[in-house]
Amino acid sequence: MNAKLEMLNTIQAVNMALDYAMGNDPNVIVLGEDVADREEGGVMGVTKGLSTKYGVSRVRSTPISEQAIIGAAIGAAIVGMRPVAEIMLMNFTTVAMDMIVNHAAKLRFMSGGQTHVPMVIRTMTGAGFSAGGQHSDFLEAWFAHTAGLKVVVPSSPAEAYGLMLSCIEDDDPCIFIENIASYWIPGPMPEKGVRIPLGKANVVRKGADVTVIGYSRQVHDIAAVAEKLAAENIAVEVIDLRTISPLDTETILNSVAKTRRAVIVHEAVKNFGVGAEISARINEGLFGQLLAPVGRVGSAFCPVPFSKPLETAFMPSQSDIEAAIRATLK
Repeated sequence: MNAKLEMLNTIQAVNMALDYAMGNDPNVIVLGEDVADREEGGVMGVTKGLSTKYGVSRVRSTPISEQAIIGAAIGAAIVGMRPVAEIMLMNFTTVAMDMIVNHAAKLRFMSGGQTHVPMVIRTMTGAGFSAGGQHSDFLEAWFAHTAGLKVVVPSSPAEAYGLMLSCIEDDDPCIFIENIASYWIPGPMPEKGVRIPLGKANVVRKGADVTVIGYSRQVHDIAAVAEKLAAENIAVEVIDLRTISPLDTETILNSVAKTRRAVIVHEAVKNFGVGAEISARINEGLFGQLLAPVGRVGSAFCPVPFSKPLETAFMPSQSDIEAAIRATLK
């Protein structure tokens, strides 16, 4: 990576984070389908150059078997390695749910804290590319519902870099979700080696009228809507969660206590989503102080359509976010 670059994208940022971690700790390894340079460093090239630099024993392309990838990563983590296992698309984590939910998430609990599982599961997802219902789902609520897993969803290159370093160094299994649509959105170069703590949200924009909470690429849509509404003297406070589990409830409640209105936005389907949990926490913590019901914006409750017009209708839009914000201000 050229040190003179001032901007980079998320693909480059994750690559830089992995390079930095592997260079500083020989126990950090990468495994997954096509991750070595012989296969061009993965389908998106996120791990490109790493096997040439660190060898195929540390950057290992695996057979097409998600269960084997996660099982091998768990075993490596138990004996002292810090594996980063790539599952090419988030929908494919379903193949390895037994390994993730019944083993990685529970071994520390079931061993009385004697056995940690310091591993990262990298995966990507996101609708908008006509990839169909089996390749595009955001399934973060599944994993946030599982005790023992940390769920991390960066919104920018710098966030991806700092959060990845924290995930690799964490002693518990982390699910690191990259949004395909955010891969090429440029952002400032992160400071080398600087970690972003897990469980701490970022207040992207200050405002006094309504709090809008999101993560991943929706943060960019929320920020665009906030900028538009500012012309009408509507001050939107924007919170980027960064991590879903652990959830920074303190930052959320402090903001909503000030604005007394809240909207939650995510690409995952609205039903039973992360937004429902956040809404419940807001109502539990601030019941009687709210000036309007908590708004939620998410995708339609159906599989992601292949048809481009249907897929566009399925996903939350900036106009949906704006409408939800205006509804809280009536």
